[in-house]
Formats: sequence, structure tokens, C-alpha cells
Amino acid sequence: MEKNVQVSILCQIYGKLLTKKQYEILTDYYNHDLSLSEIAENNQITRQAVRDIIKKGENKLFELEEKLSFMEKTMKQEKLLQEVLNELSKIENTSSDKKIEKILNHVRKELSCLV
Repeated sequence: MEKNVQVSILCQIYGKLLTKKQYEILTDYYNHDLSLSEIAENNQITRQAVRDIIKKGENKLFELEEKLSFMEKTMKQEKLLQEVLNELSKIENTSSDKKIEKILNHVRKELSCLV
């Protein structure tokens, strides 16, 4: 997974555990695509300070993910759910029993809410 996407997801999961300044700057950098200079100007700090805050915030996010693994677990669950939904489609396509189709549709709807 690309680092920018990974940090953005981690920020959504663990953002409240960062300082307010770290969260705001990481969000500006990764989600709003602002440059270091733009962030520095908006916050009246140097580009180097912005870079340091980003690096510290990234390190904190990766440390939290290493310890708690919420993103990894969530991605595994989503992949597994998608595989189950694919298998349900296969079963539905090979079945001619209307009762089974109805049950499979119900199960698919329930599982789709989880993805």
C-alpha cells in the first residue's frame, strides 16, 4: 500500500491520539495535499518545523499500528468479507432453488453492510 494512503488511513484510525497540531498538520499534508511551505505559512512556523511534526506524527501512527494492528485487522476482515460475498454469488449463480436464492440475498445484504 502506498505510504500516503497508509498514513491517511492511520490518521483516521489513531488521529485522536496525536496532538492537535500533529493531527491538523498531517491532515493538511496527506488529505488536503498542502505543501510544507503552505502548511508553514498557515501555522506561522518554519518548513523544518512542519517536516519535524509530520515525521513525529507518522512515527507515532506507525508505532500505534504496530502495537494495536487495527488497520491490518480491518483490512483482513474486509478482504475476507469480500471473498465470502464472491462465494455467495457463485452459489447463487449455480442454484435454481428460489428459497436458497432468497436466503443468499438476505445474507449478502447483511454482509454488504459490513464492507
